[in-house]
Amino acid sequence: MLDFIFTIGAFLVALAILIAVHEFGHFWVARRLGVRVLRFSIGFGKPLLRWTGRGDGTEYVIAAIPLGGYVKMLDEREGEVAKDERHRAFNRQLLWKRAAIVAAGPLFNFLFAGAVYWGILVAGDEGTRPVIGSVTAESVADQAGFAAGDELLRVGERSTPTWESAVFALMAASLAGEDVPVRVREDSGEEVLRWLDREQLAALTDSPAILANVGFDPARPTLPAVIGEVVADGVADRAGLQPGDRILAADGAAVGSWAEWVRVIRAHPGDSIPLEVERDGQRLEVLLTPGTVLDEGEEVGRIGVVVEVPEGFGDAYRAEVRMGPFEAIGGAVTKTADMTVLMVRISARMLVGQASVENLSGPIAIAETAGKTASYGLIAFVKFLAVVSISLAVLNLLPIPVLDGGHLLYFLIEWIKGSPLSEQTQARGQHVGIVLLAALITLAFYLDLSRLLG
Repeated sequence: MLDFIFTIGAFLVALAILIAVHEFGHFWVARRLGVRVLRFSIGFGKPLLRWTGRGDGTEYVIAAIPLGGYVKMLDEREGEVAKDERHRAFNRQLLWKRAAIVAAGPLFNFLFAGAVYWGILVAGDEGTRPVIGSVTAESVADQAGFAAGDELLRVGERSTPTWESAVFALMAASLAGEDVPVRVREDSGEEVLRWLDREQLAALTDSPAILANVGFDPARPTLPAVIGEVVADGVADRAGLQPGDRILAADGAAVGSWAEWVRVIRAHPGDSIPLEVERDGQRLEVLLTPGTVLDEGEEVGRIGVVVEVPEGFGDAYRAEVRMGPFEAIGGAVTKTADMTVLMVRISARMLVGQASVENLSGPIAIAETAGKTASYGLIAFVKFLAVVSISLAVLNLLPIPVLDGGHLLYFLIEWIKGSPLSEQTQARGQHVGIVLLAALITLAFYLDLSRLLG
């Protein structure tokens, strides 16, 4: 229950931030261009909190349904406007001013993402070195000659100091339609160049699990099977296991890591397992019978112990990316642009049937990710906000009436023909846009529920 509340809370915080950024873009540019803003609302429906700004007369609202927001401007199409206020009405503005106000929402979402990436690069972003642990047989990577121990240094023209940067570079490369050069440092220390075939990469773009599809399994530090803590009066405690015990064998089979030890325990609920344990340099034999618990409807074993994590564990696999304030501007712009191009390409491929709609995520998936990233820490959460902010910008720029992109499409037509479309034509377009948007939301919810229900 607490996890659910935390997830919902993180989701609402994320929504509030991203909606506020988007709507503030419309609000700020409208005010700077002389348009009167009547209301700035975060959320729809019944107002929970409202106040009027001093001097500007704008009503600020926080409403009950936090799934969007809006900026209401003075407009003669929506009501009578006093003669002395008509010059401040949105509909009376020059075409470029109206277009700038509409485009400002998505633009501020891009700027927000760029600011997040800049802050992360300046503060220092910690990741995992892109060292390959194993290569799947007959995979794209296997056919290209990659091997365990290879460290990815560059993918195409992109430096890859972490797995995160490598994943992004591979996803971008898979959409580029070209053979991709990958510079690696072999386990021996020698640097070599390997090539990923463009046709094989193009066949992988249906799925976001790019590493698994290419055939890379990242190298991970191995935790030894050493007990750090024992739960009082638990199964392990009653069997005589103690902190510092190293598990050497279970049921006659050697145990080489904590992960192997966990798998053995989970696979034997209620079964007696003879153990060979090392304690203070001596070998002991212990008979252990794991308790039985339900994990997602499956009976698994549990004994009540916590792993001992050695000091400096995993340091050899860690990498930090840090830039100076000016260098980070270029890095942030590049990352924002790359992410935008990637999303546009994937969206375009989905529209023409070249990529699966499984890449689409709805509110449920976004809420789950918000909760997970928030639980990982501030850096992970703001990275998530940056990605969703870019997604929100790209979505709003789609040429669908009711979205910002639809209004910009109307303005483009007005600029070409020299006069605006008739109100009747615009209203019909709005109806079509509502239907398209409703279909998109329904599809996103369907995919979310399909993933949730398996």
